[in-house]
Amino acid sequence: MELTTCNILGLDILVTDMKKTINLIEQNIEQLRGQYICVGNVHTTVMAHDDPQYHTVQAGAAFVLPDGGPLSGYSRKHGFPNAERVTGPDLMLALFARDNGLKHYFYGSSEETLALLKEKLTEKYPHLQIAGMVSPPFRELSEEEDQEMVDKINASGADIIWVGLGAPKQEKWMYAHKDRVNGVMIGVGAGFDYHAGNIKRAPGWMQKLSLEWLYRLMQDPKRLFKRYLVTNTRYLWLIHRK
Repeated sequence: MELTTCNILGLDILVTDMKKTINLIEQNIEQLRGQYICVGNVHTTVMAHDDPQYHTVQAGAAFVLPDGGPLSGYSRKHGFPNAERVTGPDLMLALFARDNGLKHYFYGSSEETLALLKEKLTEKYPHLQIAGMVSPPFRELSEEEDQEMVDKINASGADIIWVGLGAPKQEKWMYAHKDRVNGVMIGVGAGFDYHAGNIKRAPGWMQKLSLEWLYRLMQDPKRLFKRYLVTNTRYLWLIHRK
């Protein structure tokens, strides 16, 4: 795979758009097996800058997508005018809409959310091949339990394993399972909740202005205050300091 990246705070972020990303995954699915794709934003990029272990996790991905508008915006300002944002939820829908024969597995969230997700996806994409769905326990698994999960995923024949555990847990899970699962893992955070209808996405105009974080903050201020306001401020300071 020939990849063009832009280094942002020490992390190589893929320079791409949705069409290129879809082609990259579909055309290299065999090469990507056992690997993982991170969907990066300001929060994860700052965490990778501040935490060497998490930087290793992010840098170990096949590539890191620019989910956050500030990341693609940074790339455009630094010599890559065609760089566009590729969000996790949008990537999911773009791949679901393709009748490409790929099998999808969903790992994360709650049983209730997965049931809603399956219902909505089956209705909207009748051709979609869902290989399996698992809501893992909200605790650390034993080695035996973890191996059972891996065996279950591999037995399903899944090509793409969507991981919805939230950052940084999902990236660490994918890193720990590199070369253990037979498909490509993609961490999509709240993507399951969006498509199950549990969380509303920001209006299009807010997405275009890179204000989706503000919309999410208004929905869940207690949980997301530190993630967005503190991390976004630190990102701006780190970028300005360069």
